[in-house]
Amino acid sequence: MSPATPAPETGGAALELLVHGVGGATPQSMLDDPRTVRVTGDGTAAVYRRTEDLDAEDHPERYAARPVPEAYCWSNLTSGDGTRALWLLLLPFMVVNLAHWMRPPAQGRPGLVRLYGVLVRLVALTLTVLLTAAACEVALDLTAWQCAGTSACSDAYSWLGFLAADRGGWWSAPGRRLALAALVPTALVVLLWYLSNRTWSAYEAQRPPTGHDAPAAPGAAPAGIGPTPDAPEPAAVPEPTPAVPEPTPVELRPALGRPGFWYGRRLVARLRGAHTAAGFLTVAAALTTATSRHDTGARAAVGLALQAALVALGATVLWVVCRRGRSERRVDLRVERALVSWLPFTALGVLALTALHAGWTRPGWVSTGTLPGDAAFGALTLAQGGLVVALGAVALLLQRPRKDPRTALRGLGGPAVAMLACALAGVMSGGVAQRVADWLDGAGAGQGPRIGPPVLLSWQASVIPVLLLLLLAPAALLAVRTVLDARRLRPAVEADYDAEDEPDPVRTGRIAAGRARAGLTDSAPVLVGVVSGATLLLGAASVVGAWASGNVPGRAFDGAHPAIAATASTAQALGSWMIGFGFLLFVTWGRRAYKDASARRTIGILWDVGTFWPRAAHPFAPPCYAERAVPDLTWRMITWTRRTGGRLVISGHSQGSVLAAAAVWQLPPATRGRVALLTYGSPLERLYGRWFPAYFGPEALRGLHRTIDCWSNLHRATDPIGGPVRVPAEADRPAVDADVLLDPVAYGRTREHPLPEPILGHSDYQADPEFARRRSALLDRLLPAVPSQRDPNSPDRQGSSGRSSG
Repeated sequence: MSPATPAPETGGAALELLVHGVGGATPQSMLDDPRTVRVTGDGTAAVYRRTEDLDAEDHPERYAARPVPEAYCWSNLTSGDGTRALWLLLLPFMVVNLAHWMRPPAQGRPGLVRLYGVLVRLVALTLTVLLTAAACEVALDLTAWQCAGTSACSDAYSWLGFLAADRGGWWSAPGRRLALAALVPTALVVLLWYLSNRTWSAYEAQRPPTGHDAPAAPGAAPAGIGPTPDAPEPAAVPEPTPAVPEPTPVELRPALGRPGFWYGRRLVARLRGAHTAAGFLTVAAALTTATSRHDTGARAAVGLALQAALVALGATVLWVVCRRGRSERRVDLRVERALVSWLPFTALGVLALTALHAGWTRPGWVSTGTLPGDAAFGALTLAQGGLVVALGAVALLLQRPRKDPRTALRGLGGPAVAMLACALAGVMSGGVAQRVADWLDGAGAGQGPRIGPPVLLSWQASVIPVLLLLLLAPAALLAVRTVLDARRLRPAVEADYDAEDEPDPVRTGRIAAGRARAGLTDSAPVLVGVVSGATLLLGAASVVGAWASGNVPGRAFDGAHPAIAATASTAQALGSWMIGFGFLLFVTWGRRAYKDASARRTIGILWDVGTFWPRAAHPFAPPCYAERAVPDLTWRMITWTRRTGGRLVISGHSQGSVLAAAAVWQLPPATRGRVALLTYGSPLERLYGRWFPAYFGPEALRGLHRTIDCWSNLHRATDPIGGPVRVPAEADRPAVDADVLLDPVAYGRTREHPLPEPILGHSDYQADPEFARRRSALLDRLLPAVPSQRDPNSPDRQGSSGRSSG
């Protein structure tokens, strides 16, 4: 087949690669056509075209006035099947992973950067230990120790009969009950281990394009991307004018442009082994702590040996977590399989030996009171608070040389979010323990000792109403400010539309209110700071209160003034109810999302924002979809431009604009001269630039502007997510931001718009006439090259054979 020739009036083939935002989209809606064909990809993420555009490269004369549209759909990466609903349980892990990426920029201070990463990874490790400890509390203490050891409780639940202490069965011995109950937290750790390994194989295994670090010959495809050995040799494609600059050394590139940024396979495998071992060791420590007080003779010697093994393995886990962070300067294909395998299996072996040791008969040992869990939860709370404070100190040192007033919380966004992750984990673990305790205690209430969780959880429950009251003040202030801003913006709205007739106060009020509500996004740092600071202080108060009451169940508020004790008890009861209600709501939402696709898409929006970043701190966090999406986009842009010599504009909306920018950073210099970037409704600066300044801060976005010749950004004042990127004009490059788009496009009824136009906010940017004008201007600035001989077996030439259609 003869090679395609460019149409003289268009300057060569042109392609628009559309990337949707959060919440997902179908190729039919993106391409505005019910007939679509998958060009390349699979059922998880793929590139689609309209059926009539499948052979567009062979008929460029049809597309003289517009580019060929393609749609990259990636929504199934985060909101696919029903199992995604289970990811709700991994929310604290996802939040702490975000804290890793929120550090301030730091050039020439690698020591502080490494220390920041180590502290975040240690906070993440405490979350794994806390979740496992909460499972141990429910299974070992509340169920096997307290309920099975009390006749009133065990008689009420027949499934506990074989464990009941008063029935004298083989399993009724305290140590054997605990060893059997340890299967529950062990199964939880195994499940997290399995899920992490499965997602690691599916997400972190996506290799980015390789071989484009060295200068590529004109027209030559980079290594690993070029035609197959059986394909015809491509014709030479001259360099575009002006000449493409030489590649930037890897160490000088922005982080998102480094070859190994989107390939964290080695680190995730390493952390997975360490966190799995930490979970097993937590279960073993719970068993050892319960039995050590009753060991004598040979049992005591064996117990000491097991405790020494636990300490040694715990030190090894800390060494693994602290020793190595991410490697981004190259695609690191190594996986330390010996470390990844032997560490968790060794910990599991020690846990098995500990369970056997716990089952050893101990004459005279009866289950009374509670297991010593208060000390463990108190130590975890203090460790988390200390690590967050240390993380804040490091963040302030990193932020000091360059203070950007727009950076969220003056560089303390990472520590604040890490504190939120600890709070979420505490609420979830405390909610489970409190609900199970209330459930078990309900059947035998008043007939025996009360079944309850550690006293520290009661104190933590009592501070939840206080925290909510503290949030009422900033929430009320924001509501009042929004109303005042809406009134203040009314003259500006009328001036923007320059209405000659009498203005409509209702229409003006709605537009002004939309603009005022959109501005609430910029106040998010205030709320995050208030919640994080209050959580830190109230958590410390809970530890002090639990210690002052002697960690004795039922005496959480002893010693206080009667009025204070009554108030605290009421707050504790209310907080306990709120924790339980929140946990039940959490589970209900997850079950609904498992069955309902619309609810699953809502959860998918949460993951779209939270799982953009690779798993650098916690291996059990939901996987990073960008490690699949960014290589997909990079491969598509490189192969299409090298094969056709045409022009390409990658068009990203909302979160899709972040993916598009990340993919452009990964392009080799020879490809960037034929690619333009169009972003709209983009959170690049408004959210990512403020919260992730080291990667999307002002210098990074200006660097992206210098990296690519053509970039334009559209935004509206009514958009609560997107905004300007604030990149000024430089040399021969114009400013990136277009003028603020009017929303709605018409104030009242006009000949072009006889019916009232809606306020679109964050949606339907392509409906604005400015969108097509900006896209055309970007394509006009790109200089196409002479197209090469294309492979007749390439995806763009194969028609719909073997592909699914929409």
